[in-house]
Amino acid sequence: MAATVTDPVLGTIVDGRYEVISRIARGGMATVYLAQDRRLDRKVALKMMHPHLADGSDVVARFRREARAAARLSHPGVVGVFDQGTEGETSYLTMEYVDGVTLRRRLASRGALSLGEALSVMESMLDALAAAHRAGLVHRDVKPENVLIARDGTIKVADFGLARAVTEATMSSTGALLGTVAYLSPEIVTSGAADARADVYAAGVMLYEMLTGHQPFEGETPIQVAYKHVHETVPPPSEDVAWLPFEVDEYVASLTAHDPDDRPRSADAALAALRTMRAGFDDQVLAVRADVDPSLAEVAEIANEATDDVDREGHTAAVPTTPPGGTVVLPIGAVRDRDAQAEQQSSAGNRRRRTRRRRAVALILVVLFLLASAGGGAWWYLTIGPGAYTTMPDVVGRAESTAMATLDEAGLDPTTATDYSDSVPLGHVISTDPAPGDRVEKGGAVEILVSQGVLRVSIPDVAGATEADAQQELQEAGLDGTIGVERDWHPEVEAGLVVGTEPAAGSTVDHGVEVTLLVSQGREPITVPDVVGSPVDEAVEVLEDAGAVPQLGDEQFSDEIPEGSVITQDVVGEALRGDLVTLVTSKGPELFEVPNVVGQQYEQAEATLTELGFDVDRDNILGGYFGTVRSQSLEAGSWHPRGTVIVLTVV
Repeated sequence: MAATVTDPVLGTIVDGRYEVISRIARGGMATVYLAQDRRLDRKVALKMMHPHLADGSDVVARFRREARAAARLSHPGVVGVFDQGTEGETSYLTMEYVDGVTLRRRLASRGALSLGEALSVMESMLDALAAAHRAGLVHRDVKPENVLIARDGTIKVADFGLARAVTEATMSSTGALLGTVAYLSPEIVTSGAADARADVYAAGVMLYEMLTGHQPFEGETPIQVAYKHVHETVPPPSEDVAWLPFEVDEYVASLTAHDPDDRPRSADAALAALRTMRAGFDDQVLAVRADVDPSLAEVAEIANEATDDVDREGHTAAVPTTPPGGTVVLPIGAVRDRDAQAEQQSSAGNRRRRTRRRRAVALILVVLFLLASAGGGAWWYLTIGPGAYTTMPDVVGRAESTAMATLDEAGLDPTTATDYSDSVPLGHVISTDPAPGDRVEKGGAVEILVSQGVLRVSIPDVAGATEADAQQELQEAGLDGTIGVERDWHPEVEAGLVVGTEPAAGSTVDHGVEVTLLVSQGREPITVPDVVGSPVDEAVEVLEDAGAVPQLGDEQFSDEIPEGSVITQDVVGEALRGDLVTLVTSKGPELFEVPNVVGQQYEQAEATLTELGFDVDRDNILGGYFGTVRSQSLEAGSWHPRGTVIVLTVV
């Protein structure tokens, strides 16, 4: 957190346009920030190359050229490049901002992906790489950190252009290459040369990692990992994950072949092979995932994301001890030059060992021949007679039909039993009795335990039950995963009772899936506001916003409240969401008909009008000597509210 807070770039405006909001990630070649494009009012990913990489003009020129090439690459699986420029001595790119996580983060949280998920990621990634290869653009730094998974599941590949620009410039000026050593192809390590097949190799290493939860080659220093890429073959992933089909082993082997000519020539060819292979797998096989501890993958992630600053003086003779997943500077040819003599010495030693081995085998054959001649009867009994024994073949992980045929060929009498398995696909062997390698009599009975796949359970309907009863019912149904509880207000279900589940009742799920109980807290407490005096429409809206249900009651006359406004309400203050609030509304003031009092004596007229609620004023003419009403200020027969003043003219 401290590193982020003190980053001097945060809060600045780059090139007068991009306001830096936060730091997303830092790698060996650049730092990525979330920024706001003030001109187009959108969020972008701002990638700023480390200043020490721009010491030479060659790096900057290559960076700009590759940025222009990447910007021309339009594909839904490629993170788009919007702009390129410089801020001081630092070159930058603005790219599409993808709201999600990197594949590295996904692996850290899950440990490994299911076969189906891994192949889906590969398909999207290869599709994006294929578009780049057709455009003549090689990525050179394909790794989980450069594969982004958006919140909607879309897969996008980032960093086209930057890796190539920096790496080529570094090679030309220092004789060293920049890259993530865990995914470098042998030819990049030995010569620095790379074409589309180098990206294919890196993709193959990533598929291995997605399936097994770890990289195929590990070492204490980058040079050790690079050595293994050059001198060893990527092992079959089934060595770690036994249930993987052999087709996956063959596919990984083809992508990571040591000789580039033995690999698919581009991502297009690798993608076509992947789709053909995947079509042969059923849903059960695609759904299985290796049991990898995510905590170990998280440690690997920390190592993979760690990077060391490159020597600011430009020296590259000493190989840095960066973790295998980090971006490192590696002298071109260091592995080939350093290990050629060792390889030659190893070959000579191997020839001497083979010679000694051939001599030992010849001696053993002579001894066996003598023993066989002397004990022919015993040999017959032990090899083909009634006392003959054989070794139990290893058929664990194979399809049932293949396992039965293998046991028949071994002269054994196999029977089958079935059980569910979280790791072994449907129809494949979980275990055998006797165990593989055990001594068993020829013709003897053996048993194979065949997988019925993952136990699938239908989620029962527990709506209306108490939390404890619902948990017991889910467990009795065979659901043995985590049962979580999520509580929320509910307008109808009593507090403490179950509203439903996620996944919903009736869904068929794996027995170990996490089920969440949605438990009611009852109706939500609310505060009913005072709307007396407000117009009815406004009062109804205010009450509904507060969670109450307004109901219009009687209408009454009111001298104080205008017509159409609220006179009274029966609930104010604390209540529950959905409670009724009855409103009494105003019809305005009550009106009375003005009588004709002209010709009456003033006292009589005043009494009549006052009784009706009117106020009376007297206006005398000539002193009002006779006391007779000559005229009235309001016309007789007109209607007016109580309290209206009527002026009587008296003569």
